[in-house]
Amino acid sequence: MPSHLSRRNVLLAGAAAGSALALSAVSAHAHGRPRRPFGRYGSPSARLTSTTLYVHPRGAGDFTGLQAAVDAATGTGRTLVIAPGVYRETVSVPADRTGMTWIGASEDPRDVVVVFDNAAGTPKPDGSGTYGTSGSATTTLRPDGFTARRITFANDWLRADHPGVSGTQAVAVKVMGDRSAFFDCRFLGHQDTLYADSASLGTVARQYFARCYAEGDVDFVFGRATAVFEDCDFRTLIRPDLTSAPFGFVFAPSTAVANPHGFLVTRSRISSEAPDGYYKLARPWVPSSDPTARPMLTVRDTHLGPGIDAVAPYDTMSSGHPWQDQRFAEYRNTGPGAVITVPANRPQLTPAQAAAHTRQAWLGDWRPQA
Repeated sequence: MPSHLSRRNVLLAGAAAGSALALSAVSAHAHGRPRRPFGRYGSPSARLTSTTLYVHPRGAGDFTGLQAAVDAATGTGRTLVIAPGVYRETVSVPADRTGMTWIGASEDPRDVVVVFDNAAGTPKPDGSGTYGTSGSATTTLRPDGFTARRITFANDWLRADHPGVSGTQAVAVKVMGDRSAFFDCRFLGHQDTLYADSASLGTVARQYFARCYAEGDVDFVFGRATAVFEDCDFRTLIRPDLTSAPFGFVFAPSTAVANPHGFLVTRSRISSEAPDGYYKLARPWVPSSDPTARPMLTVRDTHLGPGIDAVAPYDTMSSGHPWQDQRFAEYRNTGPGAVITVPANRPQLTPAQAAAHTRQAWLGDWRPQA
């Protein structure tokens, strides 16, 4: 069974080959042909467009870091082409960078990694307290119309390295903007990996994740966004610090009561490296900032592996907000984790209801461009 250190090893190993290519790209040649660190996406001397900027860890681009590139990419519709490498930094994108696109120059998202290791309980350098959950994010994305392609967003903070820290939430990416799309991306962490949120309680943020991969243990896909996960893979991790179930929860939506659409998971897969039945599919998060929240999750046409507790796949986070009072539903799921043994624990949509639980219904007039 993998150790807790395997997550960090896998993360960095996945980027090792791409990083090596990036570091040697300025002078390397293969069969007489120069390697292009930005692949088919141009270069600083041959830009795709006048609004394209290039990021390379060793100086072959306009910038060596992502935050520096974001700071320079003022206005709307800017594109960052990111060469293979491990970018160990925190990145915060302001709301006024609307229509921004990040493109991993490699065809493999494992080659372009943005990662840091703050947790909610990590002390701030200035002594003003700890980061908190939102502040722990490696990448914070505020603008509307943000798109990412073939990038790994990660937080490699490990509980085992910090036994005295109680705030173990460690966010890889926090997404807040409307019309945010992620294609062929990876989200790596443990607790609270992918924070699909909105800019404010009264704001609806539509987000779309296609062919993505997310892993973690506790509530590792969470938030109040209207989010569609289509053809995605979710993987639950081993917990060396625990010996009994449950190890954690895949989803923890916090949908506002007025929002008719929360999380929709469709045509996806959930697997596990933990023992069979050691994970719950979801639990509702009703935050103190929104005590009237009524979390919503629909999982449909999805394969649930044996890691999911089929008898009792849902749990309650706080006693005043039982999962049975929330908007949890399933439809036509398959796999050992989807077997219905206690019908009261597996709320199912009817075919008529399922017709309204679709990507088109969730995203409305927005059509993400694959």
